[in-house]
Amino acid sequence: MANKGARSARYQRLHGPDTAVSAFILEQMLRALLRRARLDRKHDIPYLAGYSRDGRTVYIDRELPRYFVSRRTRIYTDRFLILHETVEKAMIDQVGLKYQHAHQIALRTEEAAVRAYGISWREYDRFMQRYIKEVADESLKRLPLDLDIKPYRDEHDYGLLHRMQRAQRRERLQLRQRPKKR
Repeated sequence: MANKGARSARYQRLHGPDTAVSAFILEQMLRALLRRARLDRKHDIPYLAGYSRDGRTVYIDRELPRYFVSRRTRIYTDRFLILHETVEKAMIDQVGLKYQHAHQIALRTEEAAVRAYGISWREYDRFMQRYIKEVADESLKRLPLDLDIKPYRDEHDYGLLHRMQRAQRRERLQLRQRPKKR
């Protein structure tokens, strides 16, 4: 009988229509994704966020603030970006979608999660758009060597791709030139 109580605590029954976006279900999904994904905020990432080729690491640009303030409340954004990037990567790798389609699905999922937390999508998106523009103009000094560049290829952003490849070559060269630890 003790197991029954543990089971019901873990799987809470939803009340209301199952077609409504449930903050409870989204929170469980976010927690599961956060346990699986490794977050890295030490690099310059074009368009604010990306992921490693193997999908295990989600990169968020090092200059993006961790939160914005809305109605005197701090809104932490990493969880929503991790959700977006994880869904996008799964849609590309597991379903075979092109980046543009995967991005649209990930964006709608991100928006549903933001709204489920009671956050204004308009405020959240305005905050993100402000930093996307700034990051697009920045120089790429630190770029992860395992960053998946498929989204940038699918966007046909060849100027950015060339800048990224140069930055990755510099990173590799610096790694080779560092003295080895004994």
